[in-house]
Parts: sequence; C-alpha cells; structure tokens
Amino acid sequence: MSATAEPTTARPSQKIGLAPGVVTGADYLKLLEACKAGGYALPAVNVVGTDSVNAVLEAAAKNNADVVVQVSNGGARFYAGEGLPDQHRARVLGAAAMARHVHLLAKEYGICVILHTDHANRKLIPWIEGLLDLSEEEVKAGRPPLFSSHMIDLSAEPLDDNLAECAHLLPRMAKLGISLEIELGVTGGEEDGVGHDLDDSADNAHLYTQPEDVLKAWNLLSPLGHVTVAASFGNVHGVYKPGNVQLRPEILLHSQEAVQKALGTGPKPLSLVFHGGSGSEKDKITDAVSYGVFKMNIDTDIQFAFAEAVGGFVLSHPVAFQHQIDPETGAPYKKLYDPRKWLRIGEVGIVERLDEAFADLGAKGKSIAIKA
Repeated sequence: MSATAEPTTARPSQKIGLAPGVVTGADYLKLLEACKAGGYALPAVNVVGTDSVNAVLEAAAKNNADVVVQVSNGGARFYAGEGLPDQHRARVLGAAAMARHVHLLAKEYGICVILHTDHANRKLIPWIEGLLDLSEEEVKAGRPPLFSSHMIDLSAEPLDDNLAECAHLLPRMAKLGISLEIELGVTGGEEDGVGHDLDDSADNAHLYTQPEDVLKAWNLLSPLGHVTVAASFGNVHGVYKPGNVQLRPEILLHSQEAVQKALGTGPKPLSLVFHGGSGSEKDKITDAVSYGVFKMNIDTDIQFAFAEAVGGFVLSHPVAFQHQIDPETGAPYKKLYDPRKWLRIGEVGIVERLDEAFADLGAKGKSIAIKA
C-alpha cells in the first residue's frame, strides 16, 4: 500500500499488526483502516509538555489502545519555552522536541501513536513548512518523518483558496509519507488563536459542511496524497452550556455518501475527524464514529482534568503552597510542594479522563501494536 492511497475497508477477519511506536506513511494508513473497519476512533490530545505527553501514553497503554498525540502552535511554543524570543522558531523547535520525545518513548509503552499538528491557518503555514524541512532531513538520514500528519486550517477562507493552498503543500507531504488534514466548514470557538464565532443557526453553511464541498475537495486533493477531512457538523472548541450547540453528525454520513456515489467506492471512503469533542453527548459521539470518524479531538476536557486534580491537591494542602516549612513545628513541606508530587497528580487526572474517552470511542482494548 502506498503512503498516499486511501486504504480500503478491511474485512473483520483481517488482522492488522504493527510494531509499536509512531506510525507514518503506509503504517499510518493501516491504523486508519483498522479504526474504520473496527468501528472505533482514537482520542486526539493536544499536549503542552512532557507531563501531558507521558500521561497520554500511559493512558493508551493502560487501555491497550492506540492514540493521537497532537500539538497546536501555542502548545509547541510553550513546549520550547516561553523565554525564546523568536516565536516562529519556538513553534518549530517545540513541535520537533515533542515529536522526538514521543518517537523515543512510544515503543516502550507498547502502543501505536499518530503524531499530528493542529490548526495551522494562513499565518502559521511557515510553521508547517519549517517542520517539513526537519522531516526531510530525517527521511534523508533514513529515519521516519517527525509527524504522521499535519493540519492546514483555511476554513475561514473561500473554499477555492483553501483547497489551492492544500494542493500546493500536499505533494511535499506525500513524498515524506505524511498525511494532510483539512477543515471544510469551520469549528466554532477558539483553539490557540485559531477559531471562529459561535453561530449555531440552522442555515450556517460554515458550521455545517456541505457534502458537495467535501466531494470537490476529495476530487482535487486525493490524487495528490492522503487526506483526512475535518467536516463541521456543529462542533465547537470548548465546552458550552447544554443547548447552545446542535451537533448534526448525519452530515458526515451525507458526505460519505456523496463521495461513494460519485466515485463508485465502497462504504465510508473518507477518513473523518471530529473536532471539538469535549463536552459532546455520548450518543452523538457514537453516531459520528459509525459514519467514519477515526479521530476525535479532546483538549478542553483534558485541560480541566489536569487542573481539577492539581487544584484539588493544592486546596487540600494550602499551607504547603504558602510556606516552605510548618510555621508551628518547623517541619518542611517539601513532600507536598515538590513539583513531582502535584504534576503526577495532574497526570493521573488526565489518565482517568482518557479512560472515559477510550471507552466512549470504542477504542479500549483495540491496539493493533504487536505485543512483545
């Protein structure tokens, strides 16, 4: 199987097994094939440092599930250190450092990992190009590319402009065995400065992707390389009061049917992405996965799980975070304020929230990594 061809749907009797670690190229496509054939999806978690990366890998191993580790431009900059004055260089180096961290450790956790960059709008395309430069160096040295896939999010621009830029970048990615994620329609809310106003009107074509646009994108881009599609069906970044957002996952089914009918393919020809999964109703998640979603982004809920766990610990031991020693006894509080103590508690919070996500997405126990 080539690194650019869309995988066919596997028969349930087929067993796909991959070496544990980061998957790219043909192995990435095999993992997508396994998700769609098995009727499950993977949580995609935005990370900001080694603590969140390690928690995600731990959760995946605990659940015997594969996972998507991804980074936004702001997360990459934070990973490199806010003290670096050149923000562009910090984005590139931070994302590269995160990727190399995962490449080093993923095999030890015994699961397959997709590495992905999230939401690059027009001004952030140089960030993606800088990472492609580094991946080209890796491939020339006989190593895999740094990332499995990159996202270009030009959904706020006219469709033709969106697709033209994607068509420009995709062949370069395809040569490296890297997939492209595109967004058609927009995801409401904001993710690290990339986002859109929340307007959930029924006739809002931006929040509800049109199947004909998906077909147009597929016809143009699929000959150039492998593409996954973040089609909008009312999903938003962040968690909002119930009733503010109306998810319509049937739009994903209509997009699949449009491509299938036009091209005469088998069922679920598209590999679809669910953005803004935090706070979504579980039945809507199940429906979206059944329509060919292989990946659901979950960021806000993970941030809160970390913060809730750490905050609870601090509130339980307030004096230890105000005084280095007990004012009365003179005993040190080091075992409480040691960062390893409360950072670990935050990691456990992430792991527990991901336990729920793996179950919701049907991914628990379905890692295709070959066990030692």
